[in-house]
Amino acid sequence: MISGQALLVASTTGAPVTHALHVAALATSGHSGSAPDPSRATSGPILLAGVASLLICLFLSPKFIEFLRNREFGQNIREEGPQGHQTKAGTPTMGGIIIFTAIAVPYLLLSPLDWLSLSVFGVSICCAILGFADDYTKIVRRRSLGLRARTKLLFTVAISVALWWFATHKAGISSTVQLRPFDVSVDFGPLFPVFIYLVVAGTTTAVNFTDGLDGLAAGCTAITLLAYIGITFISGQHSLSLVASCLVGACVGFLWYNSFPASIFMGDTGSLGLGGAIAGLAIMTDTEILLIVLGGIFVIEVLSVVIQVISFQSFRKRVFLMAPIHHHFELKAWSETKIILRFWIVAVACGAIGFVIYQQSLRGW
Repeated sequence: MISGQALLVASTTGAPVTHALHVAALATSGHSGSAPDPSRATSGPILLAGVASLLICLFLSPKFIEFLRNREFGQNIREEGPQGHQTKAGTPTMGGIIIFTAIAVPYLLLSPLDWLSLSVFGVSICCAILGFADDYTKIVRRRSLGLRARTKLLFTVAISVALWWFATHKAGISSTVQLRPFDVSVDFGPLFPVFIYLVVAGTTTAVNFTDGLDGLAAGCTAITLLAYIGITFISGQHSLSLVASCLVGACVGFLWYNSFPASIFMGDTGSLGLGGAIAGLAIMTDTEILLIVLGGIFVIEVLSVVIQVISFQSFRKRVFLMAPIHHHFELKAWSETKIILRFWIVAVACGAIGFVIYQQSLRGW
């Protein structure tokens, strides 16, 4: 109730929205006459950040979609994809721009800006910029191919090395990785930058593969990040909870326009950026291995592509009608909505199982 009054006072006195957010954050942090409840003091700004990201995405998206349409920044559909997707050609893309705008505003205003959350925010923005360059190249060339693979590789390596440096030299992250749920740890030592690269490259690629149906990637990402809000909250990493809340809010707000039939696609700007955010959270919370469970739906998508490629190159036979696996179900005559909802259900199960494993590992089973 106090936070609502703070927002009302700020707005009626002519204060800008940014000031209103600051006032609300102070109110929810326990700056009143009585002793604050510790859980309430931390959960208030986290909830406020998520709601703010959601609302920013909801209210800015219509104008942004109109801007993209006026400039004909539309999606180019690959000819080898499902034929039903050809009708989606020309749908505005690069929606990741609005997603990360909605994330950045409340994060920069409400976060303590410590090295943990800054590292996650930074890697997500860098990956989003790489995705933007890829999207822009596709639009300029008027074809579905973007940046060259070598260019993407070099930039991903650079981002991973930067994340390793900030994680180990600023955020205090060690090179030892916990193998949850087992009481086993592995010290990667000088190979830790390579391990971080594998996490970043693998996660961004996985989210990118999942972004093939309307709302699929945004929904699955929001679910995985929701699990990370819980993980970071119970482990006391509240600055990471706040940035994860911003990510969830922006994804949910974007779903309003990205749900079937989509008015806008997130593009590589969104998928690479969100993949980078998940990778950053995994590294900062020592859940790189547990991410296989938490982001199980992304693992399934990547494995379907790997299996398809290996099978075809080795035996000239396809295991799936088309990969990634969501296209297989499309060709099996499943409706797009059914595929999306069922994949979301799988994502919820994976996120819940991963969260329980993490929670129990803190208690020592």
